[in-house]
Amino acid sequence: MKIVGFLLALATFESSILPTSSFSTLITFDVDGTLVSSSPGWERGAHGRSFVHAVDTILGPNKSMDATKATIPDLLEKHEFHGSTDGLILLRLARKMLGSSSFDNDAASSKVNDMMEEMFRFVSECDDHEVARGIAPLPGVLDTLRTLASEHTAGNDKTVACGLVTGNVEGIARRKMHALGIHGMNAFTGLPQPQGGKVWDGVEDIRFLGGFGSDYCSACIDDPERNYLDRGEQLAICVQRCIELSEDSSSSSNTLGKVIHVGDAPADILAAKAYVDHPTKPSGLCVSVVGVATGSYSVEELKDLCGDRVDGVWEPVILEQGQGVGDEQVFLEACGLI
Repeated sequence: MKIVGFLLALATFESSILPTSSFSTLITFDVDGTLVSSSPGWERGAHGRSFVHAVDTILGPNKSMDATKATIPDLLEKHEFHGSTDGLILLRLARKMLGSSSFDNDAASSKVNDMMEEMFRFVSECDDHEVARGIAPLPGVLDTLRTLASEHTAGNDKTVACGLVTGNVEGIARRKMHALGIHGMNAFTGLPQPQGGKVWDGVEDIRFLGGFGSDYCSACIDDPERNYLDRGEQLAICVQRCIELSEDSSSSSNTLGKVIHVGDAPADILAAKAYVDHPTKPSGLCVSVVGVATGSYSVEELKDLCGDRVDGVWEPVILEQGQGVGDEQVFLEACGLI
């Protein structure tokens, strides 16, 4: 299958502004169901409403539909958006809103970047209350992130990097992390320059490490595996960015020894598992996933997807039902930090 994608060029950092730490471990977090809970009404929040608005604005209005009232759950089946990425959701919405007979996937995919820009513009015009509508940090998450910052990630002598791997548009992810107080915990690794050279006006002061929905979209909306394979590409992008941040990135020696992705959905487990065989994965890098049962999926569902553990290569950990990032001791132990 031909994959139509776009991948923003990764930023090149000058050695004079690299941090003095060499990261040995990278922890990447999913957002929804992992750091943040969603309650009824999330689709009416700024991010939820931005999808329909962006499709309507960039691809043209559907005169039979009121874009100010239509929501994602109204238009798409749960499997078409839950655990997916913003780019794939946009294209699936476009097909629904325009109608199959009028929808051209190649034409629409060429406008994905424009639609993401419009989503960000829409969210930028909303206040923090609207951005946080229907979502909230899961219990204990802020405390765990504060501990990560104080003991593991903040300061030049720390060897753990933290960031997001999420299907969210990067600028929107920043707004959400700010509005919810998550960014204020200072656990995420800051960046001296924009990732991929992309500037998100108004949120450049809260720039942090990650791989985002705005970094990659395959545009393969009929292949359900792309829900996790696109996320796997975003994980690969984040790992490469972390390596570039290291003081040793200019040498042949890579100090990063382990990447741990944290998520609540099958797409998170499968994305991390797919990255084990990704062509850009550095030799010797151990891939781990910490599955948290704080979202919509059970421990058994997540465990069934992990497959066999291979020490030093693929080391999955699934926490007990209800345990997640907010269970500080359990979570830090799962990451090998205590």
